[in-house]
Amino acid sequence: MALNKQAKILTTKQQELTLGYLERTRYPLRNKIIFMLSYKAGLRAKEIANLTWLMVCDSEGQLSREINLINKASKGKESGRIIPLHKDLAVLLTELLSKQQKDEHFNLTNRIITTERDNKTSPQAIVNFFYNLYKEIGFEGCSSHSGRRTFITSAAKNISLAGGTLNDIRMLAGHSTLSTTQRYIEYCLLYTSDAAD
Repeated sequence: MALNKQAKILTTKQQELTLGYLERTRYPLRNKIIFMLSYKAGLRAKEIANLTWLMVCDSEGQLSREINLINKASKGKESGRIIPLHKDLAVLLTELLSKQQKDEHFNLTNRIITTERDNKTSPQAIVNFFYNLYKEIGFEGCSSHSGRRTFITSAAKNISLAGGTLNDIRMLAGHSTLSTTQRYIEYCLLYTSDAAD
């Protein structure tokens, strides 16, 4: 990933503005979940599209405290991982789960993100969602990777407080090498209050 092609990090203000904008869209709950899966869980577009309820629920169908992303839903071998579920994202997922469980065809293997016409979506549709979202809001240089970079930078900022290392960030991101993880981190934000929380 060349430096001049990196997606821009989302500031706290931009995150709030985006959530406010999504609240006024046709499917606010689903759309806010897509956005939060990006910047609060660091998921790639493919991972957002492939995420099922089984990956965020326990054996009794209750929302878990973590996302158990399997390799198949990600980039393949060793890219699956366990990600702590952010409390704000958990609130939205709980609401959506409650709504979807009322459907007689509900199953934990169902995709979380669906469309009006289908019970699933595609990675390209997620990429397009972010492209159109940031274009409409006017965030230059942002893409489907902006939330992921924001998540990784935020994790790098806070990991030392928890006694962790850069390798822990690598595992959260699902990267095969530390050098890839390092390229995602916006180092100038690590010591400021504007790095994503």
